[in-house]
Amino acid sequence: MKPVESLLEQCVRRQVRRGGPGGQRRNKVETGVVITHQPTGVEAEASERRHLKENLPLAVRRLRLALAVGVREAPLPSPSLRWEARCRGRRLVVSESHEDFPALLAEALDVLASGCWDVSAAADHLGCSATQLVGLLRRWRPALELVNQHRAKAGSHRLK
Repeated sequence: MKPVESLLEQCVRRQVRRGGPGGQRRNKVETGVVITHQPTGVEAEASERRHLKENLPLAVRRLRLALAVGVREAPLPSPSLRWEARCRGRRLVVSESHEDFPALLAEALDVLASGCWDVSAAADHLGCSATQLVGLLRRWRPALELVNQHRAKAGSHRLK
């Protein structure tokens, strides 16, 4: 079973109507979707497209990113196989539009959280450079803001 399918088994999905561009059809047909992750209560929504089948993948992606930022787990003792496949010569190679991006972001945030938000220590644990790790965080603003909030509480400087 794919990770996305197992995630959706833990979710409740409901269709919604939303206004906006697209005219009469969009205003009277439930083409928007809201997905709620039952164990955590995290929600994600997509309604900007005219068809449910186009909005569903957007909502799933948003849910995965929201979970990556909002839910912490104990990190693995060593980087995951997914992380190792994406990290070549201390360089992290992944596009923010790739399916692996939310999982890599979650893993990075879990390692950062377990190490008092120390970027250098987290980068060493993950096998990439601190610059690459900050670059990953910078690609999803809520993740960078989360790290900066915790770093400010700890008295560390903000990441840019």
